[in-house]
Amino acid sequence: MIVTVTMNPAIDKTVEIPSLNPGGLNRIQKVEFDAGGKGINVSKTIKELGGESIATGFLGGNAGRTIEHVLKEKEIQSDFIWVDGETRTNTKVFEENGAVTELNEPGPKICASQVEELMEKLRNYAKEGTLFILAGSIPVSVDKAIYEKIIRLAHERGAKVLMDADGEVFRNSLKAVPDIIKPNRAELEEYAGIDYRVSDEELLEMARGLLAKGIKTVAVSMGKSGAMLVREGYEVKCPALSVKAHSTVGAGDAMVAALAYAWNEKLGNEETVRLCMASSAGAVTTVGTKPPAKELVDTLKEQVIIERMECR
Repeated sequence: MIVTVTMNPAIDKTVEIPSLNPGGLNRIQKVEFDAGGKGINVSKTIKELGGESIATGFLGGNAGRTIEHVLKEKEIQSDFIWVDGETRTNTKVFEENGAVTELNEPGPKICASQVEELMEKLRNYAKEGTLFILAGSIPVSVDKAIYEKIIRLAHERGAKVLMDADGEVFRNSLKAVPDIIKPNRAELEEYAGIDYRVSDEELLEMARGLLAKGIKTVAVSMGKSGAMLVREGYEVKCPALSVKAHSTVGAGDAMVAALAYAWNEKLGNEETVRLCMASSAGAVTTVGTKPPAKELVDTLKEQVIIERMECR
C-alpha cells in the first residue's frame, strides 16, 4: 500500500505568455489548472502507471473541494483532513524563451490538533507493506521536524518511507533515516554546505555517505545531466532522455512516483532505473503538472542508457 502525504497541496495554475512584462500588462495565451502539491502529483502518476495509492494531508475551502473532486474523477482514493482557510493556488508563468516565474501562496494555517489528527490517521495506515511518501513543503505553522516524527512513527510499526523535501525539513528528516530519498543536485549541495556545482563523483560520495546512515536507496535527479541511483552494490547514472520538453515542473514528482511504484511491485534495480528515467522524461513533455501517459513511459523505458559507476 502506498500513502502519499501532501501537507501543503495546491491548485497549480499554469499560464503561458510570450514574455513577462513586469509592472505592465501581460496577455495570457493559455491557462491550465491541475490538482497539485508534490504528493498529489505522485498519486496521479502512480495511477497513470497502473498502481494505486491513498492521498492524504490537509485540504480547505473551494480549492480543496476542487482537488478532492479531481482525485475522485481519476479514481484515486483520498483521505484528507479538512481545515479552515483556503488551500493555496500556485501560479507558474511560462515564457516562450523557457523562463518560468513561480508565485506560490503560503496556504492555510494548520493548528496542533490538526497535526495530531493527521498523525493518528497515519498511525492507522502504518504497518508492514505500507510505503509513506512525504513530499514537498509544509505549512509555515507546522514544526519543521514533522517529517522526522512521521518517519519514526512509520518505522515503529514496520512501514517504510520515501522522502522528497529540501532545506531544514530535509536535514531533520535524515535524523530518522527514511528508507528512500530523492534529492536533486542543489539539495545535496545545500545539505553538504557546498557553494559550488559538485561533480558526479562528489555526488556519488555524498550518496554513499547517506547509505552509510542506513538509507537504502538514494536517487539523485540532476536535471539535464540525467539522474543517479545509488544502492548498496548498485551505483548507476543515466543521461537524460531526449524528448520535446514543455516544462520541467513535475519531473521530480514523476520520479518519486516511479520509485514508489517500483517498490510496491518489487521491481529489480534495472527495471526501477528505467521506470524512473522514463517517467521523469515523460513528465517534462506534459503541460502543467499532468502525469505522463503510460504508453509514452513504456516507449521511453527502451531508450534509457544505464552507466555503471564504480562500486565499493
